[in-house]
Amino acid sequence: MNKNLILLVLVVLSVSFAHSQAFEGKGDNKFQVGANLQDNGTGLNLSYDFGVGENISVGFSTSYLLSVNDVILDDAFDTRFDLRARFNANLGNVINVDENFDVYPGLSLGLKNFGGHLGARYFFSDGFGVYTEFNAPFAKYKSGTLTASETLHNQFTVNLGAVFNL
Repeated sequence: MNKNLILLVLVVLSVSFAHSQAFEGKGDNKFQVGANLQDNGTGLNLSYDFGVGENISVGFSTSYLLSVNDVILDDAFDTRFDLRARFNANLGNVINVDENFDVYPGLSLGLKNFGGHLGARYFFSDGFGVYTEFNAPFAKYKSGTLTASETLHNQFTVNLGAVFNL
């Protein structure tokens, strides 16, 4: 039998036996880095989640807008930056689609608002995967009409990128 064919068979078999899990429960650590997409700006999103129970994690998320639309006149750091404490209900093992897949609805309390998110992660290996999150504000800290710069972190946003097991 050809050496390359044997090597290919061994690689395929080893990959098929690889074990990864999207959320392992208490003590689990996830770090995510990705793009933040929203009206009038795009930027960077970083988040960290720590498992405190079988299906519960807490952590933080931060976004910094690198590109802001010309409509935004206030281009200060505090306009572009947001930091949030977050709480997630990790439901991957509840819905049981695949052990590498996790869905996590959650709540967040940030510098700009109180909101919620719905995210999903899929792991290709034990340490690496992809994620996407949809975020929406539930309560803004300023009522009434918001200026263009105040709407930056007070709107529906989408995050997508890479997730790592730590």
